[in-house]
Amino acid sequence: MAVSPDIQKQILAYQRNEITEHHIYLRLSQHVKQPENRRVLLQMAADELQHHWAWKQHTQQDVRPSRFKIWKYVLLSRILGLTFGLKLMERGEVGAQGSYLLLREAIPEVVAIVRDEGQHEAALLALLDEERLRYTSSIVLGLNDALVELTGALAGFTLALQNTKLIALTGSITGIAAALSMSASEYLSIRSDTSAKNPGRAALYTGVAYVATVILLILPYLLITNFYIALACTLVLAVAIIAFFTYYMSVARELPFRARFLEMSGVSLGVAALSFGIGLVLRLFFNISV
Repeated sequence: MAVSPDIQKQILAYQRNEITEHHIYLRLSQHVKQPENRRVLLQMAADELQHHWAWKQHTQQDVRPSRFKIWKYVLLSRILGLTFGLKLMERGEVGAQGSYLLLREAIPEVVAIVRDEGQHEAALLALLDEERLRYTSSIVLGLNDALVELTGALAGFTLALQNTKLIALTGSITGIAAALSMSASEYLSIRSDTSAKNPGRAALYTGVAYVATVILLILPYLLITNFYIALACTLVLAVAIIAFFTYYMSVARELPFRARFLEMSGVSLGVAALSFGIGLVLRLFFNISV
């Protein structure tokens, strides 16, 4: 069936998207170590190539893949994990699938392509086994505790001590000690249950997440001399960390973003405000001047 120039242009865009994703899956399959993950990626690459040829039957044209998109999603997948990178890419296809349905009158077989894109690709993504996602709960434990405890501690130290270097030193000692304690607790917790997770790795993920958060939150006190500005920067960093990780989880685990972000931000900033007040009260009560 003859199609209009506008529809032809749309089909070319879809054809380019399919061949681009074919190359993304192929590129990623070359870097994964797990045989099952490699098999899944190769299957997804073959599916995308098949969809590309289906569109080409209507365009009768060759298209080049988007090298920027290949670079972008391969880099994201290697840094933040296969599941995050591929599900983020899949989110972009939701709008494309809606556009496919607009073409079904001109190209009846588009319904089959949409069904294949939606169901089969989601099923294949579910087969991916990624270590960092299996240990998400351990990462969340370290991250949440560091954000809540350290933002509160730094807020209290800021008003009580009023010296950025001293606040950074005290916060570092507090944060590292808490990270070691939290790692030990996670190790014992995982070892005592029937989870398939490795206790040592779970403890490592918890500790690394905690220490990394500690370093980021203390950094303003090492770079800025005004302790109030340093505290403000630390709180902004805390919210940014919460936003990033909540977004990561919303993509990788398909969880709601807004409610989780507001809840975690509210808890962290609320504890910081309360600790700031406690620091003021204790400073006045003990009549300490540093």
